[in-house]
Order: sequence, then C-alpha cells, then structure tokens
Amino acid sequence: MSIPEKFRAFFLDWPEAEGGKPVGKLGEIGPSALPEGDVVIRVSHTTMNYKDAMMVKGIGYRIKDFPFVPGIDLAGTVVSSGSPDFKAGDAVVLNGYGAGEHFAGGFAQYARARAEWLVPAPAGWDAADCMAVGTAGISAMIGALELEKHGVAPGKGPVLVTGAAGGVGSFSIAILAAMGHQVLASTGRMEEADYLKSLGAAEVLPRSEFENGPDRPMLPKRFAGCIDAVGGKTLSTVISSMDERGTIASCGLAGGNSFTASLIPFFLRGVRLIGVEGGHGPIAERREVWARLPKLVGRERLRAMTTRHVISEIPGLAELVLAGRQRGRAVIDVNG
Repeated sequence: MSIPEKFRAFFLDWPEAEGGKPVGKLGEIGPSALPEGDVVIRVSHTTMNYKDAMMVKGIGYRIKDFPFVPGIDLAGTVVSSGSPDFKAGDAVVLNGYGAGEHFAGGFAQYARARAEWLVPAPAGWDAADCMAVGTAGISAMIGALELEKHGVAPGKGPVLVTGAAGGVGSFSIAILAAMGHQVLASTGRMEEADYLKSLGAAEVLPRSEFENGPDRPMLPKRFAGCIDAVGGKTLSTVISSMDERGTIASCGLAGGNSFTASLIPFFLRGVRLIGVEGGHGPIAERREVWARLPKLVGRERLRAMTTRHVISEIPGLAELVLAGRQRGRAVIDVNG
C-alpha cells in the first residue's frame, strides 16, 4: 500500500460549537482524507502563505468536509504514479491548484495530486529550498515577468516593491535586483531596512508615504514599475505615482481587498495594472517560473530570507503572518 493507514498531519476538525470556527489539530489522519489523484507524494516540506494562515485561523473559508488539511504548497518525493510524466523517487513540487483550499494540501506527510499540477524540483534544490519559494515566490516571479513583458527594463527607472518584508515582497526584491533593476522597497517595518538592502533594495521607504492614498489624481512621476503586495490605499497612491507607461503587477491585499483610484493616470500616462494569479495559472507558466528562478535567486540568497520550522509551530506561524510580522518565508518540515 502506497499510503499508510495513519500518518501525521495538521488538520482542521469540526467546530466545537454550531456556527463556530473549525478547530486546528496536530494528529493522525488516513488516506480517506486525501483527494483522488494519479500521483502519491511523500511530503517533506510545506510553507505558510497568507491563504494558509487564514485557513488555519478559520477566516474566509467555509469547510464542509472534515478532517481537512490546509497547505497550498508542498514538496516531496513521488511514492507511486499512474502518469508517464512521473515515477517513484522523483522530486516534485505542487503550488496551488486547489490544494489546501478545496482538497487536502501540504500540512501532512502524504498527499495525492494530478500529474498536470506538478513540476519537477529544480536540479540542485531540495524540498526545503522549493518551499522557501512557495506560492509567494511564484507570484513574485510572475509579477517580474509581467513587468518584463510590458517593457519595464532595467535602467528605465526605479521599480517599487510594497509589503517588502513579507514573502512576496522579499522575493520580488531579490528577483528584480538580480534582473538589474533599481529596487525601492516600501515597508511598515523600518527596522527591517538592513535585511531588505541585503536582498538588493537600493532604498527603503516608509509605508506612511503610501498608505493614506493620494491627495490628487496624479502625483509626481516616481516609478517605472511596481510589484504591489498590499492593495488598498497603497495601490491607489502607487497608481498616481507611476511614470509614463508604468506597469504595476498586483498580487496581494494585506492593506485591503479593494481600492479607489482616478482613471486619469491610466488615460494621461498610460499606466497599466495587471493582476497576478499565482495559484491556478497555466502549468507552462509554472515551468517558466521554475526554470528562471534558480538562475536569479541562488540558494544562499534563498536561505537568507527563510526561517525553518516544524509542523507543531503552524498555529503560531499563522498568527505572525496575519499580523504582518513574519519576515520573508517560513519553511515547515512536516516530519519534524
């Protein structure tokens, strides 16, 4: 049998009271908690994204079937495969496609998935390295590719990264700096300035410059591009501050899931706002991301923005992420 009758997981169980929130538990579950899929994976590592933190704390999701295993990212080794694309022993990565949101994800020692959702782990990278990237790193890389596709080339002007000390922000800085951009980092945690500069930021700006929204439709031109992980009024300020044909890749909502902005910067400056969808994109896009990432972010840089944890630390990590206090990426050993 490729999956044992019982294995360790952090899972959500039935609410303690009717109408209450699901209860997070560290314990054992069986194969029946896993979805159908042609590939069985022995999970080594997972990570904590904002979506995961919301799920762990019972925010924003309605779970009907319990026990439910969160975790939108996982990396491990194929145990068995019904697909010609993968064989037992292959190192694989899964980012999104409903894992940890609609069916059991990475917070367990075993997982099942469809082959078309998986990518091979990059050569020379282990499971922990892949989870240091996670969906946050995937989103950052897609955002950088969108800027590239829309003509935001190195030397055209500064590129802003908002929410800079978080997972998407940290990766965005490292990627953009490696591509040759002058990167400006905006954060509400100015005590992290040295860390952000170590990733490649040329200058660190306080969040207060952006978080209250613009006082007029168009502000002075400041940025050729932006990867925005904040949204809300910060995004409104950024739109008003873009240069001609400036491009914004939007991939986060830490500052709010809606914003109000004038159309004038879009009409008079040709500003472009592009949404980044890091959870369910085409697998060809994922393969491009995983092909380019290792060339831009080496393992030493990767580990500088990563903290290591074990599965029992999941509840505390969720609180840190939701409070905006987690620096960079959190990698979780599901067997630790």
